[in-house]
Amino acid sequence: MRMTMAQDRITTDAPETTMKRREFLKHSALALASTPLVAAGPGTIGTVLAGGSKVTLKIGYLPITDHLLMIAAERETFTTATIQPVKFSSWPEIAEALKAGAIDGGFLLTPIGLTLRKKGAPIQVVLLGHRNGSVITVKRDAGIDRIEDLKGRTVAVPSPFSTHNILLRKVLAEHRIDPANDLRIIDMAPPEMVNALATGRIDGYIVAEPFGAQAEAQQVGKVLTLSKDIWNDHICCVLNLQQKVIDAYPEAVQDVVSGMVRTAAFIAADPAAAAKGSKKLIGQKPAIVETVLTTPKGRLTFQNLVPQETEFAATQDYMVQFGIAKDRADLAGYLNDRFAREAV
Repeated sequence: MRMTMAQDRITTDAPETTMKRREFLKHSALALASTPLVAAGPGTIGTVLAGGSKVTLKIGYLPITDHLLMIAAERETFTTATIQPVKFSSWPEIAEALKAGAIDGGFLLTPIGLTLRKKGAPIQVVLLGHRNGSVITVKRDAGIDRIEDLKGRTVAVPSPFSTHNILLRKVLAEHRIDPANDLRIIDMAPPEMVNALATGRIDGYIVAEPFGAQAEAQQVGKVLTLSKDIWNDHICCVLNLQQKVIDAYPEAVQDVVSGMVRTAAFIAADPAAAAKGSKKLIGQKPAIVETVLTTPKGRLTFQNLVPQETEFAATQDYMVQFGIAKDRADLAGYLNDRFAREAV
């Protein structure tokens, strides 16, 4: 299986711009040259605003409903922190930016975060982003009505190091389908998937919403199965922060985590309002987002967001079982649940 940089660009908010990945890293470093950095080392670490009253944290995300907690940047009032959302197009881009220190934190797929940590990246998980929320979507009228019908097909995942790759291989194994010989698995940036399905480049994909609901709304695809029906209440995207940020600004980190936990409760209590409030950051029609949040119940949830070692261990077990990783990261050093526990 190959891993590609499907789109070599990063999109940032305020103002909305598109730039090459190396340019982003360069401009981030230049912009922060005149601002205090926490400890020694490269990259952006907790930019302090004028007067030193708040810390601005650059948090990376993708325009997917899994990252809906990012609306906290717009709706929450923080006392010690400010969230600067940084929007990316693909998982390799956001992982590279976090590894390079160009952002202070980011929502990453659990296997990607574990892989970065295993390779020495000084990051820690402080909060789960959600539970469930992904879907296997297939081309309409293509004769794919069961998992067995994926034999001989081309199915896209957003990254080999993704929860989606684990979910796909788990359901294939349960149906005694050999992923190496019975179908073709490729990696593709999530924003490309709906168009690739519509044009016949792929027969299906497994990825975070809203790309399943989007394909349904455009009548180019149909949901074959929801991820909750493959692995109920599974973890997927998690908020990783630079260790330097956590060490230097624990109050700001607590402020952000607590605000995101409040936002999670808001999403659960009023999905329609949350969908409307997601337009700026996620860029999808509110009706699409509301469908993901409500139909059916449990399609995507924002409850029980405290990181738990048993769940990360289960993910690592699958990574080893399916050949995604050869060994395991040190979970004790990677998981930092104190902020989430305090928030709830």
